[in-house]
Amino acid sequence: MDVLKHKCFLEELLFWTIKYEFPQKMVTFLLNMLPDQDYKIAFTKTFVQHYAFIMKTLKKSHESDTMSNRIVHISVQLFSNEELARQVTEECQLLDIMVTVLLYMMESCLIKSELQDEENSLHVVVNCGEALLKNNTYWPLVSDFINILSHQSVAKKFLEDHGLLVTWMNFVSFFQGMNLNKRELNEHVEFESQTYYAAFAAELEACAQPMWGLLSHCKVRETQEYTRNVVRYCLEALQDWFDAINFVDEPAPNQVTFHLPLHRYFAMFLSKAVKCQELDLDTILPDQEMLMKLMIHPLQIQASLSEIHSNMWVRNGLQIKGQAMTYVQSHFCNSMIDPDIYLLQVCASRLDPDYFISSVFERFKVVDLLTMASQHQNTVLDSEHERSMLEGALTFLVLLLSLRLHLGMTDDEILRAEMVAQLCMNDRTHSSLLDLIPENPNPKSGIIPGSLSFESVLSAVADFKAPVFEPGGSMQQGMYTPKAEVWDKEFDPVMVILRTVYRRDVQSAMDRYTAFLKQSGKFPGNPWPPYKKRTPLHPSYRGLIKLLHCKTLHIVLFTLLYKILMDHQNLSEHVLCMVLYLIELGLENSPEQESDEEESAGGQERCHDSWFPGSNLVSNMRHFINYVRVRVPETAPEVKREPPASTSSDGLASSQSSRRKSLQRENSGTAQVFSLVAERRKKFQEIINRNTSEANQVVRPKTSMKWSAPGATPQLTTAILEVKESILSLLIKLHHKLSGKQNSYYPPWLDDVDVLIHPEIPRYSHGDGMTAVERILLKAAVQSRLNKRIIEEICRKVTPPVPPKKISSAEKKTLDKEERRQKARERQQKLLAEFASRQKSFMETAMDVESPDADIAMEVATSEQHVSEAIYDCVICGQSGPSTEDRPTGLVVLLQASSVLGQCRNSPEPRRLPTSEEEQIYPWDTCAALHDVRLTTLQRYFKDSSCLQAVSIGWEGGVYVQTCGHTLHIDCHKSYMESLRNDQVLQGFSVDKGEFTCPLCRQFANSVLPCYPGNNMERSVWPSHSNKCMQDLVQEVEDLQEQLGTFPVSISSETNLSKEMESVMKDIKSTTQKKYTDYSKTPGSPDNDFLFMYSVARTNLELELVHRGGNLCSGGASTAGKRSCLNQLFHVLAMHMRLYSIDSAYNPWRKLTQPSQDKNSELVSEELPEVPVLYRDVSSLLLIQILTMPQPLHKEHFTCIIKVLFTLLYTQALAALSVKCSAEDRMAWKESGALKKNTSSGEKSWEVLLGHVISELSKGKIYEEEETEELAVVNPDSVECYLQQFCLPFLRITSLLQHHLFGGDLPSCQEDEEFTVLASCLGLLPSFQSAHQFTSASCLDWPVPAFDMISQWCSELASFAGRHPDQVKALLIQEPKWDLPRLLQLPENYNTIFQYYHRKTCSVCTKVPKDPAVCLVCGTFVCLKGLCCKQQSYCECVLHSQNCGAGTGIFLLINASVIIIIRGHRFCLWGSVYLDAHGEEDRDLRRGKPLYICKERYKVLEQQWVSHTFDHINKRWGPHYNGL
Repeated sequence: MDVLKHKCFLEELLFWTIKYEFPQKMVTFLLNMLPDQDYKIAFTKTFVQHYAFIMKTLKKSHESDTMSNRIVHISVQLFSNEELARQVTEECQLLDIMVTVLLYMMESCLIKSELQDEENSLHVVVNCGEALLKNNTYWPLVSDFINILSHQSVAKKFLEDHGLLVTWMNFVSFFQGMNLNKRELNEHVEFESQTYYAAFAAELEACAQPMWGLLSHCKVRETQEYTRNVVRYCLEALQDWFDAINFVDEPAPNQVTFHLPLHRYFAMFLSKAVKCQELDLDTILPDQEMLMKLMIHPLQIQASLSEIHSNMWVRNGLQIKGQAMTYVQSHFCNSMIDPDIYLLQVCASRLDPDYFISSVFERFKVVDLLTMASQHQNTVLDSEHERSMLEGALTFLVLLLSLRLHLGMTDDEILRAEMVAQLCMNDRTHSSLLDLIPENPNPKSGIIPGSLSFESVLSAVADFKAPVFEPGGSMQQGMYTPKAEVWDKEFDPVMVILRTVYRRDVQSAMDRYTAFLKQSGKFPGNPWPPYKKRTPLHPSYRGLIKLLHCKTLHIVLFTLLYKILMDHQNLSEHVLCMVLYLIELGLENSPEQESDEEESAGGQERCHDSWFPGSNLVSNMRHFINYVRVRVPETAPEVKREPPASTSSDGLASSQSSRRKSLQRENSGTAQVFSLVAERRKKFQEIINRNTSEANQVVRPKTSMKWSAPGATPQLTTAILEVKESILSLLIKLHHKLSGKQNSYYPPWLDDVDVLIHPEIPRYSHGDGMTAVERILLKAAVQSRLNKRIIEEICRKVTPPVPPKKISSAEKKTLDKEERRQKARERQQKLLAEFASRQKSFMETAMDVESPDADIAMEVATSEQHVSEAIYDCVICGQSGPSTEDRPTGLVVLLQASSVLGQCRNSPEPRRLPTSEEEQIYPWDTCAALHDVRLTTLQRYFKDSSCLQAVSIGWEGGVYVQTCGHTLHIDCHKSYMESLRNDQVLQGFSVDKGEFTCPLCRQFANSVLPCYPGNNMERSVWPSHSNKCMQDLVQEVEDLQEQLGTFPVSISSETNLSKEMESVMKDIKSTTQKKYTDYSKTPGSPDNDFLFMYSVARTNLELELVHRGGNLCSGGASTAGKRSCLNQLFHVLAMHMRLYSIDSAYNPWRKLTQPSQDKNSELVSEELPEVPVLYRDVSSLLLIQILTMPQPLHKEHFTCIIKVLFTLLYTQALAALSVKCSAEDRMAWKESGALKKNTSSGEKSWEVLLGHVISELSKGKIYEEEETEELAVVNPDSVECYLQQFCLPFLRITSLLQHHLFGGDLPSCQEDEEFTVLASCLGLLPSFQSAHQFTSASCLDWPVPAFDMISQWCSELASFAGRHPDQVKALLIQEPKWDLPRLLQLPENYNTIFQYYHRKTCSVCTKVPKDPAVCLVCGTFVCLKGLCCKQQSYCECVLHSQNCGAGTGIFLLINASVIIIIRGHRFCLWGSVYLDAHGEEDRDLRRGKPLYICKERYKVLEQQWVSHTFDHINKRWGPHYNGL
């Protein structure tokens, strides 16, 4: 490095800027002048001149991250300009400087390589533990280098400059063999080093990316020279490397490095040369010896991958698995495993196939296993690893021979294959696919995901599954799933195996494939991986086919087929699958068609050299092998027998083995280069001969593979086995074995000759092992007439293929075993089916948390109507029995405060979320607000205790009770809670607050509602239309109300049941906040409790009505009915209500049924008057009446109460109507009513009654102020319609109540006949009425003369009007027209929300909050976790959830686009309702895609809010400690 000499101020400035590690202001200052062209050139030259100094400063820096960013900030502006970069390259040697600086930088952290020859190695590698690599300090310099290489003119200079290439290869060799792993054999490694992150990052960034940059300029024929240069210097560097590590031919055992960048440079440039530059491969390949060296290390990596997955490296800790996974992971694979496999394919295509195959099995350490003997000793591998290593070796061979990524596939085909492989493993979202498809790491390479080809291929292979909401609460993203024809034709298990990071993904792909075949009816059983036809090989790589047609491979295949047939140990279905795959590959790619005739002629004097006559698989398949010499331990069963007399008759006799040796000796002299090969092959052949043994089933009983003590290994001796099989005969026997039947294979061409002409038959494309065998035999027959003949012959010898005397026990055993297995399998299937059906019925009865409108098949008490007592099952102790006073049973319930009803509004148009300053939401028109105002007004003018019975509360903070329908003994529940308390496991709920999950269905709950003992359905005992007259019933109801004490469970004697009822009442009270229960002017007054209790009943009825869609048209016993706890709840409430006596003078029943005697008493009293009857809420009166009657109630009394209350309701409707019409209309009605007043049905005609109401009300000052909104209710039809609409809400609530108290389904009907149907269902409508002349008034049944009652009720109003004329109309009950509760409507595009809210300031501290959120119920803007808005340790969101939703809050987090739910003391992330164009969420807005509302998801959110099922459906809850 030269000494810096400064000649001008700019140089001085830059020097100090660097010295002080690029202060931001200086960087800005220097960059601001770049528009001046002269300055730009001068500055760039100065920057290059100081490059080495920058590197030194960077290495010393403590803040290297910040400094790196600032360097790149400058350099990217200088080097991205091609013209400037070229000029500086020419004038200032930019390339030289960069490469040298990089080299210098790395030289500071080199260590001696321990690869191969630890002592004498001269090779040095970077130390991955150094800060330089660990912190990626080198990246600014590397990124500059990659940046200038992207310019063609600069890259050309680089590729032409031999000196630079040498230096660069020198640089790359520093990474060759870094981060060496040594296998721990004894104890677990103490400290797991994490240096592998640094190593992989370094190879990718410092070696692979510059390589991809250079490759992008080698795309045309004219650039051949560049490739030659790179390959030449790469090979030189490799040769130096082999010399430095003292490499001869065997890799050191138990070592592996995943980093071979020189090999990968060589491979990628070869691939480019053939693919784009039409270079002749052989002109740039080195000699055989070099190829043999080149293949060793990549092959070592493949074998090590297999070892790692076989848990042989387990003592090296998890990090070694991490390396194996990173090596194949999508961001690394095309710079790591793909070039490695390609390089091995090139070597295999040019080297002797026998040598290559034997090397593979040797590397995978399974040579010893490839013996025909039943026992063997493996000197290099434990027996528990043998199976997976054998699978690994065969799988690797299949990959090597099947992959065409660099051997002839086009870019689009590769993209398609990659995409299919990823989609077959799992459905994928668009963004994860983009991430998983390996892209060419160089950004300017052209084929990048997101490009047109990506989208078009995606639409060709996959269907888009719109984002749905799965029951069970998991939010689905928009997914792509493979089309059916892709599964059918393109599913490629080989590609899947290559690309799986986790082994379980291969299984997942197979499971999905199995499911597809079952579903489409193509194959019912467990299929094997399908065989897929490959794209044809590029001519340069035709040599690869030789591997499939070499004797060594055929011997291995033969041996393995034989071993599998013989049930030797350590073999698996996977091994068989791969063996068959290799045979099939061989048949598909036969070298050239052999002529059958000459073959048969030369057949007699076969070459006695080895097992098989030639090297062609097609002819070798039919070759019979009779005897084989094997080396076996003395203990093996083969030794016990004498060898057959005629050993030398055929096959391999002793003389031949010696002859073979001499043959090889002669070979060794001929060509020096091959000596290595010959040596290896000789060794391998000997091993094979020594091992390959065959014994038939007959001869050999199964032996256990236990040796004697491991120390005393038995000697190996030689035995000769009788085999008499060919590959074809083994295949046919395997078919018999797989099918479990003798003679199961029948050649298909005997029935249908066409099979041979068109062998591509779809029925063979999917199936299991038998299908594979059939497919192979068919292909063998198609390829050669002789094979066809031999297959037929073998099948003709249907009787056992060996002499009959020998069949006997062993075979029989196998058959028996098969049969037994079959039976066991059937038994198991049966059991499983039984389990499944049980589970299914359980799921049907218990698990319907998902949607409130699905059906539940579980009555709370499932006994028949005539049984007197209800029987309950306890889900804890499993006993069944009635609920008794001593040992009560209870329903598992969840009590929660709810303000959903309060959010109803009386307009059908839902409110929008404000997205500008103009749109604000004012909650004046909500149900809760209006009820609140009404109560306050009543309290101002009337007596407090009477006001508190004239309305219902609970619109806000009402208590909603829901159950999963399961029951348990209350004492069992207590011990269950105790055990939960002692359980140390972290639960998602708080046991101290009484929370638990139902022991059976795991639904969230927090209390137990006692079941009232006694009858289950006394409901059916009472006739619905009684014969008693109305007057008697009215009197009976009054008497029943008087006998307050006689509740069947007397309170005086404390029983367990009454205690539980009290405790659950406490729970109900404490569920909601005090402000929602205290409405009286005198705090703690009993009237409060009274009001609260009947309001709980009201809240639950109203909510059930909302869940049914706001009306009862659908009828039936809804979900709510089947798992409703209203009946039990009523008992608990009634018991407590009867503790409060109503003074008989104030009993509303009297006012409804008896004309009062003294009219003046009220005016005398000092205190405020009672609320006039016409101002009272009829539904509230109904609940008060019902709940203060002794339980169980009789149906006739219930009907009587309804009839009386209906008369009041009807009068209220008339009064409200009279106020709405104009003065002229009123006069008209008054007169027409007076005319008909004395007709017989006067009391049942609305005209008469309306006239009467008007005339009575005119006595007061009610109609005086004429400011009504004029209602054109002139025609009788609209009046009738108005009256029906007015009465409907009451009828609905009453029908629901009747349904819960007395059973009986709700009738379904059309919307326009809902009134009639409900009225007749409630017994208001005399049955003889025909429908067409129906009027609502015909439902009236006055207990006393109508006109007297109406006059009395109206007089109360008249006297009130005298005192407060302004309020009299406001308090009249208006027609209630509530719409269903809705969340705020959200805008289509998320950007609308984001732009308005993410800059909105907090109202408390006027700063923009860090985490803004908005409430989706009322639109309030809140700060999540904001300390500014904290009040008494409650953060704003939690506080708002209590005020707005009584503990339930739904917030949209503006900066994350997700919704969070707060429920009491817990919260959960619900998910997002905004998705991008591919149906994916963008949590935290990381990907920055435009987001659009997903209406379905929002509907689901609203549905969960309205049905109060957040707790059941969302699973991941956590405590928020008031900090949100």
